[in-house]
Amino acid sequence: MILYPAIDLKDGKAVRLVKGEMDRATVFNDDPAAQAMEFVSAGCEWLHLVDLNGAFAGTPVNAAPVEAILKATKVPAQLGGGIRDMATIEAWLSKGLARVILGTVAVENPDLVRQAARAFPGQVAVGIDARHGRVATKGWAQETDVLATDLARSFEDAGVAALIYTDINRDGAMQGPNVAETAALAQAVSIPVIASGGVSSLDDLRALRDCGAALDGAISGRALYDGAIDLKQALDLLRG
Repeated sequence: MILYPAIDLKDGKAVRLVKGEMDRATVFNDDPAAQAMEFVSAGCEWLHLVDLNGAFAGTPVNAAPVEAILKATKVPAQLGGGIRDMATIEAWLSKGLARVILGTVAVENPDLVRQAARAFPGQVAVGIDARHGRVATKGWAQETDVLATDLARSFEDAGVAALIYTDINRDGAMQGPNVAETAALAQAVSIPVIASGGVSSLDDLRALRDCGAALDGAISGRALYDGAIDLKQALDLLRG
């Protein structure tokens, strides 16, 4: 399993939200590129970036800090938030991003996901963000009736690189991930699944690793900033 340290960007700074609520943001670093370098220096192999403002605006907002991270680091990075058309996908990939994450458009325009996955093999992931098993879009602000598992299965033949499954009610809450639902989703599809939301201890990572489904990775944010998870120990655990 790969551990993806998360850098969530709001107003140009690295922050963490609680349950996706923008008014519950804690600033952890005024310099996102410096934060990225800390993670890379500790040995991480990937970075997970989120343009929080962009997720609500529907277009990239934190381009400058993302570009600074890409210039400062050599490890691959994936980015979600406000990526909703082919031009934006092409622009980000041309700037050195390894993978784009499509969330809202996966529900509203699934044909775009398929088109992008064909055009950029291995560089398009789908973000599935859910409350109580149902997908939420537009920065998690809009609830849908779409079941997370149904959305995942709909892309089974699309050639997407990964599914990033986030239990919104666990995100940033330091209450542990939803291991059962994540495992169930991973067992329902052949697409690699990355777990997100609530990973707050080495025991959480161990539970995901040993959940019975072959998860591709896990994302952690607040626990790394708070020191609840030591990044080097976590990397050793998941590589072992």
